[in-house]
Amino acid sequence: MKSTITYDKIFLSSPHMSDEGYEMQYVKEAFDTNWIAPLGENVNKFEEELARKVGSTDAAALSSGTAAIHLALKAAEVGEGDIVFCPTLTFSATANPIIYQNATPVFIDSDYETWNMCPKALEVAFEKYPEVKAVIVVHLYGLSADMDKIMEICNKHGVAVIEDAAESLGTYYKGKHTGTFGDYGIFSFNGNKIITTSGGGMLVSNNTEKIEKSRFWATQSRDQARHYQHSELGFNYRMSNVSAGIGRGQLKVLDQRVEKKREIYDFYKKELGELEGIQFMPINEWDEPNCWLSSMTLTGKIRPIDIFEALEAENIESRPVWKPMHLQPFFEKYDFVGEGVSERLFEDGVCLPSDTKMTEEELQRVVKTIKGLWV
Repeated sequence: MKSTITYDKIFLSSPHMSDEGYEMQYVKEAFDTNWIAPLGENVNKFEEELARKVGSTDAAALSSGTAAIHLALKAAEVGEGDIVFCPTLTFSATANPIIYQNATPVFIDSDYETWNMCPKALEVAFEKYPEVKAVIVVHLYGLSADMDKIMEICNKHGVAVIEDAAESLGTYYKGKHTGTFGDYGIFSFNGNKIITTSGGGMLVSNNTEKIEKSRFWATQSRDQARHYQHSELGFNYRMSNVSAGIGRGQLKVLDQRVEKKREIYDFYKKELGELEGIQFMPINEWDEPNCWLSSMTLTGKIRPIDIFEALEAENIESRPVWKPMHLQPFFEKYDFVGEGVSERLFEDGVCLPSDTKMTEEELQRVVKTIKGLWV
């Protein structure tokens, strides 16, 4: 039933600018120096600062996380007819660039221990497709995949590893930043991410030659010549100097945002974790997640749709867990390796509002609405 009380909307995860105004300082600098066009000091510094923050050698600031995955695949020499393993439980932006390269995705199931790529399913996939060219790993909702097991398998087969850390900036696996275990890591600064540039992404790697080549591709593959000359296919993928200024300011408050996200998760788990049929996303002892979206599964009489509709009636945003790629109309023709764990997580999963601007009162509104379904 629709509530008759009008409340301010509580968002799932919206942009949160710093109270100190760091972003405007860098943006103003871009305007004052007239460097509002695609490249400039903010882009260079954002690349350096992000790489230093996560412990990577080099980074390329790009227009989106999707662009970063695309260039990572290109850097890994993935091309027409090549097979790329990809988690099925993810957003389509993880899988789309595989198609951009005219390659073939094979989707890998999740496990309940991490909600991420299942190492056992990955091993089965290698037995079935030993000629695979690359593996994309996702750190879903800020939860780290089990990178030791996954890297051991991938190294044994000698394939390139690309980490989609779009949702996990600020997450650590055994004390090391996610996005820095594989050959390439990608981060997203979309408006709903833990920090934002309004839209943008970053490709990181310890291979400086590949990062430099990626910057070249991202600027339309313009050769060093007095005239416009292009010997390779290029892309318009570079981040603007203004956006990079926002990113530099946001990076200063990343640790604060992670702390708040974790507080939100702890609050929900404390308030809702004892309700019948609720189980929260798993946090392993080796995982220090950024808790980008606090998520849970429901296995009792209360179903996800009940949660969605109750929260919606109170002007509170929530959403399902990602629908697996192998169930998507566009991707259903591609192979899937697994036992259906991802499907059950999708059917049972709920992502709760995890906006870092939420007040104590707003958090109470969320849990009160949910608890009302158990009365």
